[in-house]
Amino acid sequence: MSDVINVVLFTEVFVTLFVIMDPPGTVPVFLALTSRMTPKQRNRAARQAILVAFGVIVVFAVFGQQVLHYMGISLPALQASGGLLLLFVAMELLTGKMEEPEPAKGGSVNVALVPLGTPLLAGPGVIVATMVFVQQKVADGDSAVAHWVAIAVAIVAVHVCTYLAMRFANVIQRVLRDSGVTLVTRIAGLLLAAIAVQMIATAVTEFVRAA
Repeated sequence: MSDVINVVLFTEVFVTLFVIMDPPGTVPVFLALTSRMTPKQRNRAARQAILVAFGVIVVFAVFGQQVLHYMGISLPALQASGGLLLLFVAMELLTGKMEEPEPAKGGSVNVALVPLGTPLLAGPGVIVATMVFVQQKVADGDSAVAHWVAIAVAIVAVHVCTYLAMRFANVIQRVLRDSGVTLVTRIAGLLLAAIAVQMIATAVTEFVRAA
């Protein structure tokens, strides 16, 4: 088993990405962003968000360093931009704009792509962590295949956990009802704003260190 997959590395990657993506903590934000959707639309949004997040993370894991270097983008810049986008979404949640009815077609797709798929799930923290694991472990040379398998399986496992959390958000929706979802929306907006500010502050700190 250890020849096929590096169990220690798998555990390290899984725990790190699980903590950053925080599947249970995603549920309130997911409910807030999809509060006007039907259960079928919400399930579709969950699938799309997971596919988008998985695709973004895989692309950055394989080509991340090359893409950022080619475009002249630093990791702090990526983190700051993600924080600003999340801050914008948080303001909409706090002011109730996310609760305004939207057309049945297109609304769920847009929410699933941005901000749910990225930068909420596939955010700068997850991207950077994945790139670091790939760069540090796979580049070692020995047992490179086992390292690749460990990282890949850990990424898939975290996405499965996140999807299950969002998939069963319908149960929470039925329990909380509309008034409860509104309360959760405000709390999610506040938490999301705090996460966004922290991301921007970290990026600014990295900019200052590099200067």
